[in-house]
Amino acid sequence: MRILLCLCLGLSFAAPALAKPTVFPAPSGNPDAPVLIVYSSLDEPLAAPMIEGFQRQNPDVTVSYEDLLTGEIYDRIVKETDAGQKTADFAFSSAMDLQVKLSNDGYAQRSDLPLSAKWPSWANWRNTAYALTFEPAVFVYHKPSFTTEKPPATRAEFVDYLEHHAKDVHGRIATYDIERSGVGFLFMSRDQEQFTDIWSVIQHMGAAGVKLYSNSSAILERIADGRFVLGYNILGSYAADWASRHPDVGIVLPKDYTVVMSRIGLVPQAANSPELGRKYLEYFMSREGQTILSTRLQIPAVNPDVAGDNTANTMQAIHGAQLLPVPVSLGLMVYLDQVKRNRLIARWNEALRLQ
Repeated sequence: MRILLCLCLGLSFAAPALAKPTVFPAPSGNPDAPVLIVYSSLDEPLAAPMIEGFQRQNPDVTVSYEDLLTGEIYDRIVKETDAGQKTADFAFSSAMDLQVKLSNDGYAQRSDLPLSAKWPSWANWRNTAYALTFEPAVFVYHKPSFTTEKPPATRAEFVDYLEHHAKDVHGRIATYDIERSGVGFLFMSRDQEQFTDIWSVIQHMGAAGVKLYSNSSAILERIADGRFVLGYNILGSYAADWASRHPDVGIVLPKDYTVVMSRIGLVPQAANSPELGRKYLEYFMSREGQTILSTRLQIPAVNPDVAGDNTANTMQAIHGAQLLPVPVSLGLMVYLDQVKRNRLIARWNEALRLQ
């Protein structure tokens, strides 16, 4: 997919994005139709099926869609609200920490919806911030490089593979640069909490000449053509999309544990039309909206009523306690503390340098 997983922690942007909003006119043709304003980190071409589905149910609504970086979404909402201005009606972002911070700091309003009570508890923070997707961190591998043996399925096996194939894999493994990738930093912070020997994994990747990237597509492109053999902690929704189009891309959900992140939706406190924002959030949570998410966008759905392989329900039924969803909670804000963030990054860089 073309979504860049951008830096989303501890950054401030001096100015809003230069790109103009993409406008989806009301299907009714009403030139005076109310306008739903969306700030989102999801590329506009990928968001289009969801918007079209929403407008089929709400033909008298125009949608103004702004495709922004995650840090820009946070800064725009804070700056516009603090200036006494109106802001987006709906914000959708993969920066789980920044979305929760908006909620905690009073920049988001409660959205009590029909599905609120049945939404998974880990995915709902005070009916204000809702996790709307279910996206695991996976190992990706180049299938032709594993014709005589299985790819690693745990972190211990990952290390063992690097040790026994040192010459063949040197410079041919990759992961996110946690200093530039917000989702990479999130996954690394969870690794540190879940796996006591994680620094040994990082040291072995450093010794193997690991390549670091800020986005998924650069890694997956190199896995697909064989330049890379393995990718560590890659966002599963992007990996699945690539695998569907590139048969040499393989995916493994780590059997020791698999961290699952989510994109969070909320209605800002200073929304221009909060009722439209809630209506769009409700559609996003609905069976129809979540089906579009899982089938058209290839992003796993959270709604427990949605059937199919690409859903949280099915994945949890198959993998059980192996899956560790990141809860939508105040715990996400821990690494917004610059001291803690810098300490983790320093340890990461030190581990990569060790041979």
